[in-house]
Amino acid sequence: MGLILQRANEALDINLTPGIEEQLSVNGSNWLWTCVAIYSFFFLGVFALSWKPRSNEKVFHYLLSIALLVGAITYFSNASNLGWSIVTQGTTSRSGAPRQIFFNKYINWVVAFPIVNILLGLVANSSWATIVWHVFLSWVWVISYLVSAYTPSVYKWGFFVFGTVAYLVMAASTFAEGSVGAKRVGTQGDYWILAGYFNLLWLLYPIAFGVSEGGNTIGVTPHFIFFGVLDVLMIPCGAVVLLLLSRKWDYNALNLYFTQYGRVPQGGHFPEKSAAPAPAPAVTPAV
Repeated sequence: MGLILQRANEALDINLTPGIEEQLSVNGSNWLWTCVAIYSFFFLGVFALSWKPRSNEKVFHYLLSIALLVGAITYFSNASNLGWSIVTQGTTSRSGAPRQIFFNKYINWVVAFPIVNILLGLVANSSWATIVWHVFLSWVWVISYLVSAYTPSVYKWGFFVFGTVAYLVMAASTFAEGSVGAKRVGTQGDYWILAGYFNLLWLLYPIAFGVSEGGNTIGVTPHFIFFGVLDVLMIPCGAVVLLLLSRKWDYNALNLYFTQYGRVPQGGHFPEKSAAPAPAPAVTPAV
């Protein structure tokens, strides 16, 4: 009989958690390792595609690679049972019960959500002021939820409301302002697909937070399953959707000149080509 080696997840044995009721389970850690594998696989795929992108423009690949790599790192930390705090919950029937709060996922969102907004802005040919506006709104949203998670009293819902309002303003702006620019450059149909896809997922984040670190209704492992599914659909799957749609876009109309030929003027088109040789100097015959 051959020797059978069983793989064991020892993360929770090595990185111990105090004996509290609301903490990550072994099954939860196993799910998080799955998320690490998904993010890492898609990162390698997008990175490989960046070596020969369409029209030699890599900006989409660069942004998606950053989001995927940061996601893999933060999920690695979560799966390893690292990057957490114990916070007393005071807003549910289990009031006073300590809960394990992982701040790594907020680090993931503070990188991923702005990148999604930048991608949408590029597809819609939005102004940089509009893109920066959306980026800051996403930061306000994520940071407000982080503060809410660490607030043990009912005042956490105040931060939750502020964050949710920031999200709603951001979502409304992506549809109202983004669709105008997308129509102008001929990407309106694809932009509506992307904006609808990402905003549908974003709509579920306040619900997931409200029943987990907000209302403490579901435990740590179920909350990671909820957020893990949303995150995987948001970045790895969203990357596939965006790159597939981008194959038919006119990059010149979108003014995407970030990595093709260095820094070029807006609307410029400078393919590499050999310069015309300079005329040879006239040779004076020797006398």
